[in-house]
Amino acid sequence: MNQTKPNKEIYTISVLTTNKPGVLVRISLIFASRTYNIHSLVVSPVLDGRFSRMTIVAEGHPENLDQVIKHLNKLVDIIDTHQPKKSDSIEVELALFKLKYNPEKHPSLLQIIQHFKGKLLDLTDDSIVIQVSGKSSKIDACEKMLQPYDLIEVVRTGKVLMSRKTQNLTALSS
Repeated sequence: MNQTKPNKEIYTISVLTTNKPGVLVRISLIFASRTYNIHSLVVSPVLDGRFSRMTIVAEGHPENLDQVIKHLNKLVDIIDTHQPKKSDSIEVELALFKLKYNPEKHPSLLQIIQHFKGKLLDLTDDSIVIQVSGKSSKIDACEKMLQPYDLIEVVRTGKVLMSRKTQNLTALSS
């Protein structure tokens, strides 16, 4: 009997780790072993530098998600792993868009930048670079609107999350 797995889904996982070499490799191996593909990964130290916060956006089968989180929590350097609820967190992504500069299209391009509350970062004789931040859906919409303007390159940070709740890192790490 051939049982098909459900379609893959995209998940956002927040991981608090000790700030030590090798932790990222061990985390990546857990995702790979459960056939999850990491779409984006943002890592930065938290206030005191002893810990790092990772925001991982990954695609995989829903039935493997609990196993990924359980295996992550078994690692020595993991303090906390959870899948944040959208209502409990603030989510932002940053994107840079490089476009071919065309003076004739400049006024309408400026309207798009203004609509998405973007910033004009660089303007040369042949290119223009724009910065836009917000939810991933906003970045996607902006990219779609910029396609007719000779889009040359796009660089995206991936999601960055912050919990709305107050969290005591000292209590978590003890």
